[in-house]
Amino acid sequence: MKNLIFSFLLLTGFVGQAAAQVVATVTHLSGILTARYPDGSSKLLSVKSDIDRGALLVTEKNAFARLKFNDASEIVLRPGSELRVDEFHYEENAPAADSLAVSMLKGGMRAVSGLIGKRNKDAVKYTTPTATIGIRGTHFGALFCNGDCSDIPTVEGTVPPDGLHVDVAQGAIQLTNGAASIPVNTGQFGFVAGSMSLPVLVSPERGVQVTMPASISQNKEGGVGGMAQKANETQCVAR
Repeated sequence: MKNLIFSFLLLTGFVGQAAAQVVATVTHLSGILTARYPDGSSKLLSVKSDIDRGALLVTEKNAFARLKFNDASEIVLRPGSELRVDEFHYEENAPAADSLAVSMLKGGMRAVSGLIGKRNKDAVKYTTPTATIGIRGTHFGALFCNGDCSDIPTVEGTVPPDGLHVDVAQGAIQLTNGAASIPVNTGQFGFVAGSMSLPVLVSPERGVQVTMPASISQNKEGGVGGMAQKANETQCVAR
């Protein structure tokens, strides 16, 4: 009988739903945002959609998405990005168990620390192909270029080099990889060319700042904007 009940629950999808851990919600969206799951399934997301731990989030061309986590931390994804929520644990009365681990596999984002980052900074980690970003009560931007940043010209009119570009608007981050670890503080820019390349600070004139459309970054009710509007708004600024 137990096997029959389990088979029924599995077929109806109840078991998978019960096992999923909701860690965040989509609060603002323009364009197409897809969630891909470890079992090979996928679904299109909309404003107010839940984000499960382990989901790979993919923004299509011209799509911006803003996510709010259960600890009030926020991430905004730019077009052509892939981000996976690897770990999330937050309980109001159990700070020692805090955990927030995110992998940005492609594209760019801006992130603002929530309650986990404010009370347990070492529990927050953002992983990219070239370096890990540790936070110190932070608002920062990250852009990973891998032959796909031709639409982001620098002040010299050239394309940003491949690698990880970061900027810090508030607080500080720690850039760490197999070569070294450096702090990047408020108003500073950093760059990491590869997983074994030294992380370096970049002058403001050469730094790449990730920015988002006002309709996504501001707290407007609903948070849904038109795709045509987004195409005309700044995605990144090379300073």
